[in-house]
Amino acid sequence: MKQLPNILTLGNLFCGALAIICILHAPQYIAEFNGTEYTITNPAPVYWASVLVVLAAVFDFFDGLAARWLGLQSPMGKELDSLADVVSFGLVPGMILFRLLRSAYFQMPDVFDVSYINLAPALLVPCFAAYRLAKFNLDTRQSENFIGMPTPPVGLLAASFPLIVLYNPFNLAHWLQNIWVLYIIIALLCYLMVAEIPMLSLKFKKLKDPGNWPRYVLVVLTLISIPVLKYATVPFIFTVYVVLSLIAPPKTGVVNP
Repeated sequence: MKQLPNILTLGNLFCGALAIICILHAPQYIAEFNGTEYTITNPAPVYWASVLVVLAAVFDFFDGLAARWLGLQSPMGKELDSLADVVSFGLVPGMILFRLLRSAYFQMPDVFDVSYINLAPALLVPCFAAYRLAKFNLDTRQSENFIGMPTPPVGLLAASFPLIVLYNPFNLAHWLQNIWVLYIIIALLCYLMVAEIPMLSLKFKKLKDPGNWPRYVLVVLTLISIPVLKYATVPFIFTVYVVLSLIAPPKTGVVNP
């Protein structure tokens, strides 16, 4: 039982590593436009990476829960958790955005080749995620709530994109095939992860605490939006989470044991 939290954390890392394999081995097909052939990544198999990111988030939730319940919180577990998170919620989202950017460029009629310089901004996401996680481990103000966007919501948001491209709810796939929209998303995610903005934690320590109302709003909107918005629920809830954190900023600081 002593190693249960670490085993769950390694499950998070395993899912992230497997998601990378799914992205790297996503098949491509040749499309012809005005007599010119273009290589396009099929979004369908990439959704397995999306599924694995969700599973990694489940492991990430339960490893901390198990550590608290069993009284097994340790510096090693904290560092191991960050190492797993930087893969599952940093590197994987960056690779998903890299693939989306590449596909978006190849759908432009005047593009015959894409430089890696054009695609490299997607790799800023894992860089900022690593910086954010290192800062989190040293920042005692984040013991109860967060300062800056946690990496799991970033991973889940990026993981929803292949599913949105595949199933196209509300014609959102059109926007995810626009290079400038993708660049804006990348810039926003990088900024939010390191911004000095207090962000809500979903921990309900006292259910009757009036300060929990943003958390209740988030939970209720999530349950309502799933059957209505389907895969578009994730970007909607991500936006709601940011807005609630801005209009009702949580308290941050060192919590006495």
